[in-house]
Amino acid sequence: MKAFMHAAGQMRLGELEDPSPGMGEVVVALKAAGLNRRDLMIPGRRGDESKPLVLGSDGAGVIESIGADVTDWSIGDEVIINPSLRWFQKSAAPPEKFDILGMPDHGTFAEKIVISAEQLEKKPERLSWEESAVIGLSVLTGYRALFTQGDLKTGQTVFIPGAGSGVATFMIQLAKSAGAKVIVTSRSEAKRESARKIGADIALDTNSDWVAELQGETIDLVVESVGRATFNRSLQVLKKGGKIVIFGATTEDTVDFNLRSFFYGQYQLFGTTMGSREELRAALSFIELHGIRPVIDRTFPLEEAEEAFERLKHNEQFGKIVVSI
Repeated sequence: MKAFMHAAGQMRLGELEDPSPGMGEVVVALKAAGLNRRDLMIPGRRGDESKPLVLGSDGAGVIESIGADVTDWSIGDEVIINPSLRWFQKSAAPPEKFDILGMPDHGTFAEKIVISAEQLEKKPERLSWEESAVIGLSVLTGYRALFTQGDLKTGQTVFIPGAGSGVATFMIQLAKSAGAKVIVTSRSEAKRESARKIGADIALDTNSDWVAELQGETIDLVVESVGRATFNRSLQVLKKGGKIVIFGATTEDTVDFNLRSFFYGQYQLFGTTMGSREELRAALSFIELHGIRPVIDRTFPLEEAEEAFERLKHNEQFGKIVVSI
């Protein structure tokens, strides 16, 4: 089978043996896969590791074969991949055996994947293959950040720095559908306008004075994924006693902030990553109820996966980048 992989310090399209299912596993013939920022980080983490690794956490396809002891699925079923491995019940933190698909296990940038049947969900009928392929990691991450960790309520206001990411475009729609006011930021006027079109109430220039721009607004929740570049600026606009939830750090990981100001402000700081199968199913039900569709930026064939990586690396996208297979 064809696969886009990392090996010996290089990213390349190559051939691997077709997988076969073991006990409790299925083989899915993938139709499309979703690109995530996590995929950009993995080559650096692997270094010169010679063993090939298929990248990719998100995907959708058709079950091609099933292993022994699989009773809930049949050959021909259309499914999406849940990339949050072995985390089934909602909990304060992931279980010890939790991993994210795409390292150390082979991921979704291939014609086929073998995976535990427990990691599958039914493909939403109203969504295309491209749309279905991107709703695993991003919608799960956004849903848990907003509702499990952030406890966002109807009538509250959420502030989301960085409007163009896949998770952000989901969160705008999730929060708006829940009856919240949504404020986002972007350096790009085109991305700010796109964010307004999918539900953002206010879209600020990243380089503007947020405190001045948001006078009169009460920010109940900040969901941060940018890191050092925006953390303290986000904290400045959060109401006293408000929550800040962090799920990523696209700039530097290390942040300095004033502890005295923090505890006098009675702020609440939460970390989050991915989520449980229970939360994914709740998120899938939510987007079905509210008719939410993923925002697709561009689709690249598997043979052009490297170009897809470059587009994401340079933050050119608004929404999700798809690899068709």
